[in-house]
Amino acid sequence: MIRALILTFTNTEDKRRLISNFFSLSVLQVANYILPLITLPYLVRVLGPEKFGLIAFAQAFITYFNILTDYGFNLSATREISINREDKNKISEIFSSVMIIKFGLLLFSFILMSAIVFSFKKFRQDWLIYYLTFGIVVGQVLFPVWFFQGMEKMKYITILNIVAKIIFTIAIFVFVKSVSDYVYVPLLNSIGFIIAGSLAFLIVFKDFHIKFIFPSINEIKNQLNEGWHIFLSIASIPLFNDTNIIILGIFTNNYAVAMYTLSARIIGTLIATQVPIVNTMFPFVSKEFKNKNYIFILDKLKRIRNIGVLFYFIVLSLIGLSSRWIVPIIFGEQFNNSISLVLIMLYVPLVCYLANIYGNQILINIGRSDLFSKVLIYAGIINLIIIIPLSIFLKENGAAISRLIIEIFIAILMYIFAKKELERIGVVR
Repeated sequence: MIRALILTFTNTEDKRRLISNFFSLSVLQVANYILPLITLPYLVRVLGPEKFGLIAFAQAFITYFNILTDYGFNLSATREISINREDKNKISEIFSSVMIIKFGLLLFSFILMSAIVFSFKKFRQDWLIYYLTFGIVVGQVLFPVWFFQGMEKMKYITILNIVAKIIFTIAIFVFVKSVSDYVYVPLLNSIGFIIAGSLAFLIVFKDFHIKFIFPSINEIKNQLNEGWHIFLSIASIPLFNDTNIIILGIFTNNYAVAMYTLSARIIGTLIATQVPIVNTMFPFVSKEFKNKNYIFILDKLKRIRNIGVLFYFIVLSLIGLSSRWIVPIIFGEQFNNSISLVLIMLYVPLVCYLANIYGNQILINIGRSDLFSKVLIYAGIINLIIIIPLSIFLKENGAAISRLIIEIFIAILMYIFAKKELERIGVVR
């Protein structure tokens, strides 16, 4: 029986590749969040709420430039690479076009960041932290995650990221001994990203025999157009995630930022458990929608949705029940105020999972990236409206409440739009 079950899941090349990619991304996500969680309790105890909050604020600020340089390519270029993976010349053209755009956006980001940092006292007094943190953006630009996902070769992403994060984890314990060593945190983090990105960039040319060519203006315009709606939607994500940290930092203090950031990272770790599933499924779902196998792929998505909902409900409920004991033991009693924030945002991972199924997997793959963008843009605008008064009056609790409200809003709208579009093309009634 076990043999038959294994054969069922490995009897075709597509299934074997899907399973391989799933396990590669699963290992990566474990490394991405388990390794930082090893250092997180150490860092919050050594640095204290004040400096930990400062570093969190800088990372939230730099996230905007990560979004700008990604420009939605992690979805749009992934789709393009996946569709054209058998055509080496076309892949080289896509890769070259995307990288030219990303390097241009990197230069623009550096200039814009410098202008902001030296124009406001809030940033200027800690300018070194922001510049050291910007190295993350450089590493992200160099690392063509979209290429490996499109080629469905996730093992490269996994190996390089794990090596970089292990080095970073060890370095934190070696170099960060007291609160005065806080500058080493963004420095070491950036070095890890740049090393991983540089190696990944070289692998693309060495192992996949990609040639850098000078693409036509039309091809560059095409890549910009393909990523535009996704960029708008992804660009709005910081408006209800990292913006909460920025608003807290501006209107309150680093302590409030530290409390919210710690709780948001705990929730983020739980959200990350779904990334291997959704990222592995995306190129597969893309192909099935392109081939108009609607009933088949929607049935698969329905099963994945139901299993995920049950899993998250059980796990999140258990975490909620034990949070009052876990937080002080792991992070120390000075972070006890973050417990209430964890409880407020407890079911956000479940809500995000549903939003991903209806948004990323369905709306984008049936060619309605514009609707996907609109949902997140609306959510970002609404969050900007409610986060400031909530943060002023309720501080970190207000930021957590805002995050919960917005995530529910996104999931509901994604479902409504996906259902209407599927009805429009005659797939469901």
